[in-house]
This record gives sequence, C-alpha cells and structure tokens, in this order.
Amino acid sequence: MAMTDAGRARERAGLDDESLAILAFESEWPSHTSDKEEAIRERLGLEPARFYQLLGRLVDDPSARAHSPMLIGRLERLREARAARRARMLR
Repeated sequence: MAMTDAGRARERAGLDDESLAILAFESEWPSHTSDKEEAIRERLGLEPARFYQLLGRLVDDPSARAHSPMLIGRLERLREARAARRARMLR
C-alpha cells in the first residue's frame, strides 16, 4: 500500500491525527470564547480542559514546532505573558 504525501508528512512530523487536528483547530480559533469551547466539543470530541492540556503539551513538542512554528511561537509568547502576570501578582 503506497503512503500518500500527507501520510509521509505526518510520519515525518511525528504527530498523530489528534495532535494535528488540535493544531489546525487552534490556528482557526486563536481566541478563547464560549463559541470556541462548543466547537472544541463538537469538532474534536474533547472537553475544553482536555483540549488545553493537550495543546499545552504540544507547545513543548519539537514535532509540533516543526509542523507549525508560527502557531507554537504565538502560544509560547502567550504562556510567557501569563507567567509574567502571575509573577507580578505574587510580588
């Protein structure tokens, strides 16, 4: 059975279908809204909390960075900004 170009790209990226779907979804829905939460449930079959757990792991995954460098960079900047806000609140 011949592998498609998409299949080879997935294999090289080291990401499973769920991870690819999460990255694609986050690219389409960058802001957190109640509409986004409903779409997460409907389109991905995940609870929003689980979606964000998996997305957080993908931010640290080199395969995800190779697949979507701009998205992962944006998510890292958001993570760093939240951490800086928390640190300021604790002072």
